[in-house]
Amino acid sequence: MSPSEEAVSFTDLALRSELLKALADLGYEEPTPIQRESIPPIAAGSDVLGQAATGTGKTAAFALPILQRLADGDRGVNPAALVLVPTRELAIQVSQAFHRYGRDLGVRVLPIYGGQPIGRQLQALRRGVDVIIATPGRAIDHINRGTLDLGEVTTVVLDEADEMLDMGFVEDIEAILDETSEQRQTVLFSATMPPRIGTLAKRYLRDPVRIEMGRQEPARGEAPKVRQSAYMVSRAHKPAALGRILDTESPAAAIVFCRTREEVDELTETLNGRGYRAEPLHGGMSQDQRDRVMARLRAGTADLLIATDVAARGLDIDLLTHVVNYNVPSATEAYVHRIGRVGRAGREGVAITLAEPREHRMLKTIEQATKQRFTIEKLPTVADLRTRRLEMTRAAVQENLIAGDRLERFRVVVESLGDEFDIVDIALAAVQLAHESSGNEIDEQEIPDQSDAVSRKARHEEPERRGGKSANRSTAGTVKLFFGLGRRANIRPQDLVGAIANEAGLSGRDIGAIEISDRFSLVEVPAGAADDVISALRNSTVKGKKLVVRRESFAARKRNR
Repeated sequence: MSPSEEAVSFTDLALRSELLKALADLGYEEPTPIQRESIPPIAAGSDVLGQAATGTGKTAAFALPILQRLADGDRGVNPAALVLVPTRELAIQVSQAFHRYGRDLGVRVLPIYGGQPIGRQLQALRRGVDVIIATPGRAIDHINRGTLDLGEVTTVVLDEADEMLDMGFVEDIEAILDETSEQRQTVLFSATMPPRIGTLAKRYLRDPVRIEMGRQEPARGEAPKVRQSAYMVSRAHKPAALGRILDTESPAAAIVFCRTREEVDELTETLNGRGYRAEPLHGGMSQDQRDRVMARLRAGTADLLIATDVAARGLDIDLLTHVVNYNVPSATEAYVHRIGRVGRAGREGVAITLAEPREHRMLKTIEQATKQRFTIEKLPTVADLRTRRLEMTRAAVQENLIAGDRLERFRVVVESLGDEFDIVDIALAAVQLAHESSGNEIDEQEIPDQSDAVSRKARHEEPERRGGKSANRSTAGTVKLFFGLGRRANIRPQDLVGAIANEAGLSGRDIGAIEISDRFSLVEVPAGAADDVISALRNSTVKGKKLVVRRESFAARKRNR
């Protein structure tokens, strides 16, 4: 094992006390591989070129050293660090991370992105900001207005760089970088390394430290017999989605892996509220507490263990049937170690991963490393859960009928009711009572299913990885959408690509030809995604103007010329 691979703590990375306290309060127990490799060179001021997929913990990998380098005391008005991200969702997430890590440092963080009132951003910029998290388009807007001065920026981070290039932001990125000092530190993270990323890095990075994550080979040995599946679900719906999956799977014993102690405690409380017998396990617990949890699990008085990787090391549970990754694991070897806990001794185990749509690339990285594919499943619907409950009621009644001799004392009740009611109606009433007494009311709210959009995206990325053109770039399988804004509204191709990618979840690769006229624009999108794009953009704005989006028609084009 190389020194960089040895187990280290955040303390070993020489972080300042305020950051260590924030990490401890958040329940982070040890750095992920990308954090372990990236924090020292970034904190030292080196340029970094990193390959790491979403879900590897790279936000902390650049946020912590940026906060480490912030000056104490009065830090002036203009930002010292700029983080460019492809979408407003990611801008919000990264901003929240900076706030959490830097709360004891008094860090001033501002996310700037389209769709947010610009007046609020202007007020914050006038008061003073330490770190800006921005989408390229909105950053350019502020630069052109003269409201964003990047002259004092010492560190620039390009996060999800390949996504930003796919969305058509390369010119904006270059223009933004040209507004900063040539002596700045530049950090670039990308899930993939196509030639254009190399071109960008060669132009703007100086002798960068190169870091590559997510390509580790799985441990050798006999492959476990494991059914591997993934569910695409947004972060807000994860707790409800997990409950439904567990309702459907009915595991005899399962471990649910979380990233932090805080997440373990919150999820344990949520699942117990749904009627499960869940127990937490993390590094903040004493050995006695851990022993009592494991005793309850082995005795069958608990059926769910909610744990962090660190706390679950060395556990060997013979009855374990399911492993659930509540988040996509930060490294391939972590995934391999987790699923190795089930499927032993010839028994089939089940490995389930809950992934946010933007984490699909990390799933692909795991597939490539393990040479096994995930089955992308659809989340159980309300109808599915009702069917499942009826099946369980039927099984319970059937088991009771087989017992036979225990039913005799109830015969007098059935016979007396038989004088007034049909025997089938009596049976239906009895089954209804049994069904309703089983408890666990069904959550009637449907959870949005995002598996179709991700599957479409994966299908269209595959030809590009093989060196061919995406099917969406061809005329076949695409339609043109009419956008009621054009050159008179200062609309650029990247504005349209960014709006579609942000709101409808399509990649820049999925978007075909773009034609911008004076009063309208035409954008080519996959035929199967056209209605989703129209629906997603219905209440959106670009350049402060409301979008009118519909399928192209010759009559509409003629009216708007």
